[in-house]
Amino acid sequence: MEYEIIDGLRVPKLGLGTWSIGGGSRADPSLDSRSLAALRSALELGYTHFDTAETYAAGQTEELIGRAVRETGTERGALFITTKVAPEHLGYNQVLSSLEGSLRRLRMDYVDLFLIHWPRFGMNLEEAFRGLNKLIRDGRVRHLGVSNFNLKLLRQAKALAESPIMTDQVPYSLSDRSHAKNGVLEHCQQNDILLTAYSPLDQGAFKPGKSVQAIAAARRTTPQQIALAWLIAQPRVITIPMSADPRHQKENLEAIAIQLSAQEMARLTAS
Repeated sequence: MEYEIIDGLRVPKLGLGTWSIGGGSRADPSLDSRSLAALRSALELGYTHFDTAETYAAGQTEELIGRAVRETGTERGALFITTKVAPEHLGYNQVLSSLEGSLRRLRMDYVDLFLIHWPRFGMNLEEAFRGLNKLIRDGRVRHLGVSNFNLKLLRQAKALAESPIMTDQVPYSLSDRSHAKNGVLEHCQQNDILLTAYSPLDQGAFKPGKSVQAIAAARRTTPQQIALAWLIAQPRVITIPMSADPRHQKENLEAIAIQLSAQEMARLTAS
């Protein structure tokens, strides 16, 4: 595993996204067996960073993650767990309640990273961070971050947080460079903030271009591995592809070992 080092903390370059584990916007108990198998597989393969949210399967995803951790006997200290507060819960007391609900479902004493999931028009960011800062002081949350924040909101968050903003989690992939164009990527790289790239393979709809296909063929890898390697090679960028398939989970992890040349990186970036 490769890591980004932030304030002395090692954060895995690649983690597991868990959207659709346990359901979509609602829990689907019929998926529990398959979802638990996917989470156990990831843990056994060596994944340590799991990204979830209170809204994933209406909290069922968090419950399943906690259950998989217990069933595999994985030590809590070996894991990096991220969860998120929903945009409708950004009041001071709501932030506190949201985190307590997540901890109860995970059956854990703390989370490593707690994010504002989405900005909301008219939100009181100061009140939200009053709650987030308290959670840091109380030791229930180790690090703070945001998700889907543009550069203006990211700067506001930095000003309100009593501890460093660890990440801005945004869509970023070979086919979606919007946060490279709007300045978020550069700002993160220049200010020791991780950009966590979600949907790195376009939620399973990745369509490799000629450059990706050529590089993958030459290296005898999959185009998906090249797309992940391109992200992993970038400073201050980590990524959280989702897969319930053990074979794909393993392939995604193996992308970490692919060392793209400067020429390959330039060719992909220009594609």
